[in-house]
Amino acid sequence: MKLQKTIETVLAPPPPHMVGDGFRVHSFFPDNGLIGKKRMSPFFLLDYNALMDFSPRKEPRGVGVHPHRGFETVTIAYHGRIAHHDSAGNSGIIGEGEVQWMTAASGLLHKEYHEAEFSRQGGPFQMVQLWVNLPAKYKTVAPKYQELSVDKLVRVPLPDDKGEVEVIAGSYANAKGAASTFTPMHVYNLRLKKGARLDLDLPAHYNTGMLIVAGEANINGSSVPADHFILFKNDGEMVNIEASADAVILVLSGEPIDEPIAQYGPFLMNTWEEVEQAITDVNAGKYGILEE
Repeated sequence: MKLQKTIETVLAPPPPHMVGDGFRVHSFFPDNGLIGKKRMSPFFLLDYNALMDFSPRKEPRGVGVHPHRGFETVTIAYHGRIAHHDSAGNSGIIGEGEVQWMTAASGLLHKEYHEAEFSRQGGPFQMVQLWVNLPAKYKTVAPKYQELSVDKLVRVPLPDDKGEVEVIAGSYANAKGAASTFTPMHVYNLRLKKGARLDLDLPAHYNTGMLIVAGEANINGSSVPADHFILFKNDGEMVNIEASADAVILVLSGEPIDEPIAQYGPFLMNTWEEVEQAITDVNAGKYGILEE
């Protein structure tokens, strides 16, 4: 019989801060005092823009041109629309229920803004951005971009029309997610109706956490409200979930990357010498050109 994962802690949303002028985020990790730089590896950062309304505006809010190297950014849209452009020539727009998965790797410039029509109209906005670390051997691969539109995402319906498991990466019940990844991981959105019950089987040695994006759920016997993050110990495989109300739950579970981390601003490398080189290369124009 498989053991149930123990809940290590349940985190209320930390105080929010602005990223650019378009994202009001709660940073659950790293470095919030409980979850350090490697505790949720391969997931390095989780910024959560909880549900809020943005007023109409002619000039889109967002984050201007900035560099990245050594990792991937993953943006998951729950409400609102966001536009992406990068110096590798990639661009795209995602809306509710869609995902952008950008591999910065050897380095690029990018910018992300509220999509123009959404900005003009305003409205509800809710997003998650993850930074997914890359092993040293992949930090210098060429950048790439995966736009996971609604029609590309794999959905596994639950019995009795009680919801679905949306598989972004990894697999669930033999259904493989659309995103390609460099290390093993499972990334799901659980979209559950009130009363839905679900048992997730996740490897014991994977680092695992869940964000309650909407609603409320009973997780391994503990009631967890919206906008809270659950961190599990690496001591079991089963997570039992019952939705106390209609709920959306982001599941993050991945095989840890056991390598040193040197992080400074938008660079996530293994050594400080590599960080210094990343900065030198940006200043030398090696990440390409991208207009504001």
